[in-house]
Amino acid sequence: MRPLHALVFVALLPFAAIAEATEEGPAPFGPQPAAEVVFDEQMYLKRPLVVFADSPNDPNFIRQMELLARFYTELEERDVVLVTDTDPAGASEWRQRLRPRGFSLVIMDKDLRPVIRKPLPWDVREITHAIDKLPLRRQEMLERNPAGR
Repeated sequence: MRPLHALVFVALLPFAAIAEATEEGPAPFGPQPAAEVVFDEQMYLKRPLVVFADSPNDPNFIRQMELLARFYTELEERDVVLVTDTDPAGASEWRQRLRPRGFSLVIMDKDLRPVIRKPLPWDVREITHAIDKLPLRRQEMLERNPAGR
């Protein structure tokens, strides 16, 4: 009877792979244009990291996106939503509320309060350390690991 079980398992294995491939999982982490992200919907759900530039060809913007791309997983585990805005003429809601000039990196907390503004690209290590110092982030870390008090 055991060989029969193995045979049935092997016969059904391809169907499991097909079902797994067709399931829709969460959207992959990555930059989202400001026009697609509603400002108020992020309240207490995500921690916005907003990168502004006057053009997608701005060297600071390109450098910042390269730095961020290396460590998307670290940003994702901190509930970061990466918002980009390279169209000053578009006057997105993000631009109207944060009022950047040229290139600007804005780190916000989950209460949508701007915490840090930087006029030059910042490394992900510095960004994650700044986020980890925020009161809401410290509370999250204590809730996830109560023994870390």
